[in-house]
Amino acid sequence: MNFEIIHRESHYQGRAFNVERVEARLPDGRTNSYDLIQHNNSVTILPIDEKGNIWFVEQYRLGSMNNLLELPAGVLNNGEEPETGAAREVREEIGLSAGKLQKLGEYYLAPGYSTEFMYAFLATDLHTDPLQPDEDEFINTVAIPVKEVYKIVEKGEIKDSKTLAALLLAKRFIG
Repeated sequence: MNFEIIHRESHYQGRAFNVERVEARLPDGRTNSYDLIQHNNSVTILPIDEKGNIWFVEQYRLGSMNNLLELPAGVLNNGEEPETGAAREVREEIGLSAGKLQKLGEYYLAPGYSTEFMYAFLATDLHTDPLQPDEDEFINTVAIPVKEVYKIVEKGEIKDSKTLAALLLAKRFIG
């Protein structure tokens, strides 16, 4: 399929992302304009402790105008490797360090309008090792047994896409 970028122009530069207007030639020869969010890549971590509990964070999310139950996650710093970012984020968000990080998979979060690419990790061999959380994060940690987590998913009570994707990818490893 022939999809050609003709022109890109920055329209907004913010703290977390930039927005570009992108003009493209479509496969049928017509042109169309799109808004594209340029966003750093990110990580999500599925921490599971020795008792079989998965650790979540509960936090208010502006886009949903609600508190969401999510796996720990965050944006990678410029030049930061995904595994390094995952190790940092799990410490910042739940105060635990992972003795072992295993890559579960990777995926785009919203490829229709964003460049953000996410890496998912399984974190095991957890031990207390907190880092200072980001100053704008107000989160509660919640540990839920694996079997309960998948019941909550089946009831439709988890509304966060990165959490649902990571839980699906982890199912082969954690049952």
